[in-house]
Amino acid sequence: MSERTPLGVARVVLAYIFVAAIFWFSRPTLQLIAIGAVFVAVGEACRFWAAGHLLKSKELAVSGPYRYTQNPLYLGRFLILTGFCIMAYFPLKAGGRSFPANLILLFLAYAAFFLYYLPRKIRVEGSRLREIHGAAWEQYFRSVPILFPRLTPYGANVRGWTSERMRRNREHWMLAGVVVVTLLFALKSFRGR
Repeated sequence: MSERTPLGVARVVLAYIFVAAIFWFSRPTLQLIAIGAVFVAVGEACRFWAAGHLLKSKELAVSGPYRYTQNPLYLGRFLILTGFCIMAYFPLKAGGRSFPANLILLFLAYAAFFLYYLPRKIRVEGSRLREIHGAAWEQYFRSVPILFPRLTPYGANVRGWTSERMRRNREHWMLAGVVVVTLLFALKSFRGR
């Protein structure tokens, strides 16, 4: 597991503040929770699958979802972010009309994800993986898309999913977190009716 740096901890804290803020201001509906929950479930399933294949800094992950995308954990995070922003409906009134402000939030979150988070991760992790794995990483990097999956798998599935790897990557905590947040949105929806 990667070590926690002050900047890394700050990013995690900001992510929690972001989720708390969108929850606080939201006026979720059951329909939007259902739509958002699909994104969250697919995103967490992708992360859960990936976490069971990943052994950070020890071997190049090229099995399971890594056969389709270089970054299934980030793809999962992207889908979870999308789902929570859909659930977090809150209207802004301007000129007698109402506009779903969560769409503005989603646009800003996408901008941060694609303009800062993903390029930084690719730069930092790409150089680390290139240093550790050399030519194998170069071939993989050229063959597999960075985020959105390819339709056909890359190479052979060299190893299966293991719960030990998933636990080592602490994905069970992410799963618990997305379930709790989704249930809180649902509870808030029922209380607001």
